[in-house]
Amino acid sequence: MEPFRQHTGIVAPLDRADIDTDQIIPKQFLKRIERAGYGQFLFNDWRFAEDGSPRPEFALNRPEYEGASILVTRRNFGCGSSREHAAWALLDYGFRAVLAPSFADIFRENADQNGIAAITLASDEIDGVLARAADQAPYELTVNLEACTVADQNGFIAEFEMDDFRRTCLMEGLDRIGLTLRHEGDISAYEDAWSGAQ
Repeated sequence: MEPFRQHTGIVAPLDRADIDTDQIIPKQFLKRIERAGYGQFLFNDWRFAEDGSPRPEFALNRPEYEGASILVTRRNFGCGSSREHAAWALLDYGFRAVLAPSFADIFRENADQNGIAAITLASDEIDGVLARAADQAPYELTVNLEACTVADQNGFIAEFEMDDFRRTCLMEGLDRIGLTLRHEGDISAYEDAWSGAQ
């Protein structure tokens, strides 16, 4: 997993609340066995018409948001089913951070496990970011996990809270497997001792 310490990127606004994981990555695309390749299906039903043509009004289809790597949205992002594919699709598309007033707990866990920073900001701060992302596109923010801040180049700065465990894992690029492998020497020693006792 790629470590996340500080990231500057273009902001894509998605001014909707209660976006569930079936909208993030619809169920018909969950047949792949690898983690890669889901980005092309991200928000599929909103991005594309039934004939497969892009919907020009949708933010991710607009040229000013091309290459966006920070998504800003409303409350309860990632609700619904627990599919980890939602985080895979966001990461594969190119998003490194999602800003919202609140997240579904399982989505936040899945985001952490895949190197996406799910950052909670106050609703009024989200209002301002959404407005600037719409009016000043391309609008850039810097998400700094070391300082726990989100800032732009024009004076906006917002502080956020993140528990030390989540923050450390993101900054060091550690998912649960990576955390376990930090103790590989101890695990091997235990296994050797146990097998020798048999």
